[in-house]
Amino acid sequence: MPKAVNVELLERLCQTPGVPGREERVRALIEKEIEGLFDEVTTDAMGNLICRRAPRVGKKKGGAKAPAAGKKSGRPTRVLLLSHMDQIGFYVRHIDDKGYIRVNNAGGFDTRNLFSRRMLLVTGSGDLPAVMNPGGRPIHISSDEDRKKIPDIKELIIDTGLPAAEVKKKVKIGDYAVYHEPFYVMGDKLCCQAMDNRVACWLGIEAVRQLDESGAGHACELFVAFTTQEEVGLRGAKTSSAIVECDIGVGIDVTLACDTPGVPADEAVTEHGKGYGLHVMDSSFIADYKLINEFEALSLKHKIPYQRTILMRGGQDGAAAQQVGKGARAIGITVGTRNIHTTTEMIDQRDLAAARDVLAAWVPTVA
Repeated sequence: MPKAVNVELLERLCQTPGVPGREERVRALIEKEIEGLFDEVTTDAMGNLICRRAPRVGKKKGGAKAPAAGKKSGRPTRVLLLSHMDQIGFYVRHIDDKGYIRVNNAGGFDTRNLFSRRMLLVTGSGDLPAVMNPGGRPIHISSDEDRKKIPDIKELIIDTGLPAAEVKKKVKIGDYAVYHEPFYVMGDKLCCQAMDNRVACWLGIEAVRQLDESGAGHACELFVAFTTQEEVGLRGAKTSSAIVECDIGVGIDVTLACDTPGVPADEAVTEHGKGYGLHVMDSSFIADYKLINEFEALSLKHKIPYQRTILMRGGQDGAAAQQVGKGARAIGITVGTRNIHTTTEMIDQRDLAAARDVLAAWVPTVA
């Protein structure tokens, strides 16, 4: 049986706001959570939290031997796990004379999912509860044509319920807003906004914690970068990859689980409960085939469930590790997520545990 999932940590991660460029609260949570797991923790100019763990000699029989320098580089192999901290959200761009707020999106949205949402407005003077709705007539006075229209993001309004003078005193252009809904445990499923990509933050912590607790050791020099601004172009992953100069990059992310009605089976990408996603390719990169084979063999050996995945559109941080500087071998490890980029992002605990287990098992095998 796999080790139980630390649900409480994932809930805290998902409920901590942080849009692209404003990940500082997520970073602070992670910094506290990882105390003792790494030898060096730094924050770069982009706000990436770059964590280094030196090679370890195994504490038990069969553990990693004393680290040996790489044949070409004269140093241990550098492995970089990339987990982005940012979630999709909105920046305040205008406050009108009645105190209604207009926003600019940071990350991709399907506007069909943006009606009647509870929001958290994050300001310099504190967090404010708010709601977001499109402008226009409500159902009792709207026409058939009104109800067919899907509004643009520029037509959405955030309402704090406060008087205009108070809104203008508390809220500034450049403050931000995120979905603000409860975290649900639904049998094997976990549901909340920001699973994309607090799932990866969770894995960057829990896989290393499991590795540490196992006493297996590792000959590689292990880095975990909790990155910024992935949702707007893998920006933080580019700078952190340049800093680390890794030999192997592992992009950790969610991917689609379209195992729901209305989607053809060939477009499902993953199915819940069938294991982590062994990510072969997407719009941003193609994984190193030798790494695919390594992870697959290891998963079969340890009976860790997995499913090979290809995403027709979209990208992830592994692409930055592969392409920055002199380049690196790269792969993606993903967790299938239903209803992605909504308030109801849903994962399966068994898939999450599988991703954690394979990462913790793989690191000690890297020579």
